[in-house]
Amino acid sequence: MTARIPYKNPHQYPWILQVLFWLQKKRFGQILNPTLLWGYSTWQSLAFILFYQAIERKNSPIPPSLRSLVMVRVAQLHGCNYCVDLNSLLFMERLKSKEKLLTVSQWRESTLFSQNEKWVLEYAEAMTHTTSTVTDEQVNQLKTFLSSAQIVELTGIIAYQNMSARFNSALNVATQGFCEKPKV
Repeated sequence: MTARIPYKNPHQYPWILQVLFWLQKKRFGQILNPTLLWGYSTWQSLAFILFYQAIERKNSPIPPSLRSLVMVRVAQLHGCNYCVDLNSLLFMERLKSKEKLLTVSQWRESTLFSQNEKWVLEYAEAMTHTTSTVTDEQVNQLKTFLSSAQIVELTGIIAYQNMSARFNSALNVATQGFCEKPKV
């Protein structure tokens, strides 16, 4: 699979992105393909990275395991192979449950997911499908175990992953072989 926009040589990017590339090599052993594309627009790239850092901050009111769960599911719904690949790696680091990862797309029938996780996944799907909308009932279900601040945070995480998956899918960003991908 070839990206629809060619990746530039990493040395052709501004110094600020060079720092990001170095951090990605340290963490993942390679520069992430989407970063090479976002890098065509330094300002958008920096905003995207700052948004991601806000989502992944240590004091986020949404547990890392729940963040990873919704990010994998949203990526699946968009058919973003790159996003599924990277988010599956993060999911495995956080949950260490290959069985759960491999059944994310069958969450409704699975006994591996708690009722709260199912409500979060239902909400994520409602936000992601363009033919449906979030209902009062879905938000009220979330309110049984999440605060208003957590619901806003969760909504931002899902919106971020929707944007990321759409960007990567539109530009045909290749996977980088981070993790075994779950079934879609």
